[in-house]
Amino acid sequence: MSGTEHLTVRREGATLVLTLDRPEARNALSLGMLVGLHDGWVQADEDDSVRSVVLTGAGGAFCAGMDLKALAGKGMEGERHRDRLEADPDLHWKAMLRHHRPRKPVIAAVEGYCVAGGTEMLQGTDIRVAGESATFGLFEVRRGLFPIGGSTVRLQRQIPRTHALEMLLTGRPYSAREAAAVGLVGHVVPDGTALEKALEIAERVNACGPLAVEAVKASVYETAEMTETDGLAAELKRGRPIFDTADAKEGARAFADKRPPVYKRA
Repeated sequence: MSGTEHLTVRREGATLVLTLDRPEARNALSLGMLVGLHDGWVQADEDDSVRSVVLTGAGGAFCAGMDLKALAGKGMEGERHRDRLEADPDLHWKAMLRHHRPRKPVIAAVEGYCVAGGTEMLQGTDIRVAGESATFGLFEVRRGLFPIGGSTVRLQRQIPRTHALEMLLTGRPYSAREAAAVGLVGHVVPDGTALEKALEIAERVNACGPLAVEAVKASVYETAEMTETDGLAAELKRGRPIFDTADAKEGARAFADKRPPVYKRA
């Protein structure tokens, strides 16, 4: 397992759990956290035994956005990662899922603050669970800043445009119930149980054929901005080969035998 001083990595069966771990700063983004996130996404992509990823935060918060001082690498903790950012100036955008889409499904488990850069990173995840007291929002305009983590592009594609514009232009906080009502999150659960619910969803994903899961996810994003005609053609191109896999045959046999399938990514 990898990880850094502000990002912990652990396995829960076939699920890789990435935890933003800087609770004293409500898990505000630091250079160490971004390096850990980047490496976690790479690990998930490259390890075929990983079938899903859960992204969460420690200490009752998800992420309060960027910490400009920490991102500047001030102090020994940040400085030790400076060479990574110099070697790959795009590393922070990959870490925040702006310039990288993991192959495996990513499930967000949100408690407490998920604002500014936290809400921007959230938009790069696939399935989202929030505790009842979670708070969302893009506060940048209130500070005279621009939400450059992708929100002016992604948010209007994920929730109705009128709600996206209100969130972007007012910079006001949104409760978990409001976020669910506009479609930003899919589940609202009692406080302290978001991770439990996310892992439950991950287990359901993990029980499915991994090649099929990855192809379905890829198809959804690939066809999102296509015309229906182009999208259906792209879907066939990506989906047809799945029927010829050993996993597809195993799924059919397991169904006929009334037993759990054993998939081997073949």
